[in-house]
Amino acid sequence: MKELQLSDACAVALGAGILGTGGGGNTYLGRIWLETEFRARNVSCRVIEADEVDDSAVVCAIGTMGAPTVGIEKIPRGDELENTVRVLESHIGSSFEAIIIGEIGGANALKPLICALQMDLPVVDGDGMGRAFPELQMDSFAIGGLDLSPLALGDCHRNQVVLHSVSGPVQAERYARNLTIEMGGSTALAMPMMTGHELKRTLIRKTLSLAKALGETVLEAREVGKDPVERIIDLTQGQVLFRGKITDVERRTTRGFSRGTMKLAAFGDPEDHLEIHFQNENLIAYRNGRAVCTVPDLITLVEVENGEPIGTEMLRYGLRVAVIGMPAPVELKTPEALAVVGPEAFGYKNVPFQPLPGNLL
Repeated sequence: MKELQLSDACAVALGAGILGTGGGGNTYLGRIWLETEFRARNVSCRVIEADEVDDSAVVCAIGTMGAPTVGIEKIPRGDELENTVRVLESHIGSSFEAIIIGEIGGANALKPLICALQMDLPVVDGDGMGRAFPELQMDSFAIGGLDLSPLALGDCHRNQVVLHSVSGPVQAERYARNLTIEMGGSTALAMPMMTGHELKRTLIRKTLSLAKALGETVLEAREVGKDPVERIIDLTQGQVLFRGKITDVERRTTRGFSRGTMKLAAFGDPEDHLEIHFQNENLIAYRNGRAVCTVPDLITLVEVENGEPIGTEMLRYGLRVAVIGMPAPVELKTPEALAVVGPEAFGYKNVPFQPLPGNLL
């Protein structure tokens, strides 16, 4: 894949929603924004491999920060991403040579493409998560030892903040989260910047290609009347954890996150139930009281009829869904990574990580 065009936007958005595990931002709104940029500029988005970036080049990851529930209520102005990147470039006195996807899940997979179109820069095929996670320190860049500062945040009122230096990734998350809350619950985020050498060492590769392939296989299944869930499983080495109906949702927006639980009852057997806990993203699934899938493995809900992914901000009673478990990328299953993205990192101290078979990539 050397470029993305307007005709690819739907597939990439669909695949990013599947990889988003419920979070990363609403892909419908993200797709509309991306399609608008494609039409306005009448150009393609250049996509390059990590090995095409010079070791000495400076690149930067792009995304947004905030609760998904805020993202569907607070429509962006449209120039937040580019403005935030520009202020970071001004701060360091240098221009970036490529855009990196901070997380391939949800609309945060689409916003770097938007920013790349606005700035006429290429996008690297890969990201820092292989999915979506709720906190800044939970990516392969921070896990790999990169400094997350300096970083920049910007809002729809053109307020911009640069954090020149922070003591570590967790501190960066805390400062940026509090600033995001003060800036209306949703901000553009430029972070981390890195050299091409650091990029090659820490990037989870080919995830943009995977998102596109996932979307295309679901769209093809719809056209020919096949089960899209089976197509998703085939492509990701995943498995169906549950099929049923959502019977209850408890959700609240607190301290910049959408937190809560959902309950599902199996088709034909109301005594067979599943409970999923989420913090922006789906974190852990309990079937009849037993943990059957946990972070960093992916837990995604899709509509049974068409394979449409369902974000945590769109959960509601009565939805008929398939719950899919997908193995995490190998980069997220090292001891160093599990200390940051495993169940214990989210407060589940008595739930060990039992990896699903295989690897996402």
